[in-house]
Amino acid sequence: MEFLYEYGLFLAKAVTLVAAVILIVSAIVGAANRQKQGKGQLEILSLTEQLKDITHYARSVLLDKAALKKLAKQQKKDNKAKKKAGPEDDSPRMFVIDFKGSMDAHEVERLREEVTAILCIADKQDEVLVRLESGGGVVHGYGLAASQLRRIKDKGIKLTIAVDKVAASGGYMMACVADKLLSARFAYIGSIGVLAQLPNFNKLLKKNDIEFEQHTAGEYKRTLTVFGENTDEGREKFREEIEDIHVMFKDFVKSQREELDIERVATGEFWPGVKAKELGLVDEIMTSDDYILSVYPERHIYSVKYSVKKNVAEKLGMSFASVAERSIMRLWSQSKTWFN
Repeated sequence: MEFLYEYGLFLAKAVTLVAAVILIVSAIVGAANRQKQGKGQLEILSLTEQLKDITHYARSVLLDKAALKKLAKQQKKDNKAKKKAGPEDDSPRMFVIDFKGSMDAHEVERLREEVTAILCIADKQDEVLVRLESGGGVVHGYGLAASQLRRIKDKGIKLTIAVDKVAASGGYMMACVADKLLSARFAYIGSIGVLAQLPNFNKLLKKNDIEFEQHTAGEYKRTLTVFGENTDEGREKFREEIEDIHVMFKDFVKSQREELDIERVATGEFWPGVKAKELGLVDEIMTSDDYILSVYPERHIYSVKYSVKKNVAEKLGMSFASVAERSIMRLWSQSKTWFN
């Protein structure tokens, strides 16, 4: 029995030591990964080549041997003519960016890198297509995102934005920057409004004899509070601040789309694409896929994406966040209330 006791004690110590070593190694690897994540990776893929591959595969399945032989002969002739004409380096290009915005607009960090990369290589004959999807979020985040898109126009490069699903509130703040704004027929467009809300637990605290103290310097340092007792003066100041932001929002949209009747559309409402076109919120009813095909093969088309590798903890966190966001969107679709 004593032997078994000693052996069990030794085994417990060994397991503890191994676990400690694993934790230390994991911490070191995690720190190294975090250092590596300081820099992301830029990916540029040829959508033109992808479309060529799709076309080639479809023809190989659908055409008979005689038709394929005739087509191959014609392609060989066309390629020979292109080589004789010289290099195609001066052919116009289209760069495609995907932006799917969340409530906190953290995707703007990736957008900044993608826009910078494009501006380093693009010419004025080129074009940028942004496939945008966002229901809006924080004011400062989407304000910065819109400014990133303005950089493209400021360089004299054509900016086209396509909305296949939704561009509302902060999403529309970004979308209205476009030289040409496209929308799918049933995409949600608009919601030019501002919303702010917070709970107040002051009555609950008083009911349970819990005191709350808050000390500020400055008359309006804190207009409304979650735990303290709010005043009518604080509420009025808070409303003024929201209204000021709404005015700035309207002025910005009007500066980008001068023909728009801003007072007609800046009510916080949103509309499907067809109605949004009637109101002047968008320019054309078309999906991003149709637009890409409309410029192919005249333009060389490239997808530009900046990505940062995430560790396991971050991936799990993003998974939970994604589930939560889908739940919110599900609640919205049921209540028909948009969260700005």
